[in-house]
Amino acid sequence: MTEDTRLDPPSLEIEGRRATIRLHRARHRNRVEPGDIIRILEHFDTVQANRDLRVLVLAASGPAFSAGFHLGSFAEDREAAARAPGFDAMVDRFETLRVPTICRLQGGVYGGSTDLALTADFRIGVTGMEMFMPAGRLGVHYYPGGLRRYVSRLGLNNAKRLFLTAEKLGAEELLRIGYLTQLVAPEALDAAVDRLAETLSTMAPLAVQGMKQALNEIGHGVLDVAACEARAKACKASADIQEGLKAFREKRAPVFSGA
Repeated sequence: MTEDTRLDPPSLEIEGRRATIRLHRARHRNRVEPGDIIRILEHFDTVQANRDLRVLVLAASGPAFSAGFHLGSFAEDREAAARAPGFDAMVDRFETLRVPTICRLQGGVYGGSTDLALTADFRIGVTGMEMFMPAGRLGVHYYPGGLRRYVSRLGLNNAKRLFLTAEKLGAEELLRIGYLTQLVAPEALDAAVDRLAETLSTMAPLAVQGMKQALNEIGHGVLDVAACEARAKACKASADIQEGLKAFREKRAPVFSGA
């Protein structure tokens, strides 16, 4: 192994009701190594187990968000490669997290990380950024979950455009096709992320988290109707709905307990 990439593991920060997972390998455009997959999955487990958290932000250091999975890393870190689940398992796990998620895109996003970002519930990017899915140019057949996600979130025609032509798209086009949910100037990025994170953290967690799960299932054509109806029934009997209605009548901001 030519360098110890384990010195730059993804970090998890928790502040109040917000968690932030951050990539730190800026000198390599935050490429994802097998060891990173292990660490990120551990962070996901921590977030999932903390019932006080209401939102997760996925961020990165340096000028680029991420160059995707390091295809040569199996030869460099065989120990981690032998233990790590696949990149697709990490992305699928991200999608099923209970809390709403935001991807902070301060720069270019490439390869598998285009799917990692797409998996977030919200993606806030900056003017001047770009996105590039090079699978067709590299001879890589993308994994089924990623293909399905591109089609369900961006539509069949946009998915074909991105996968079959390996076209590089700029920020304005990414906003137009729905890859970005919000586009801001670079200096306004953190304020936009903070604003959205604060909004999400004040919503009723039982309702929001339940609806997130249902919407993702609908997007993939696999809605569990009985489970969705059970969650709706639980919300109807919850303290959260009583607080929401009371706050509406009293013309104040609600304070939800998640119960």
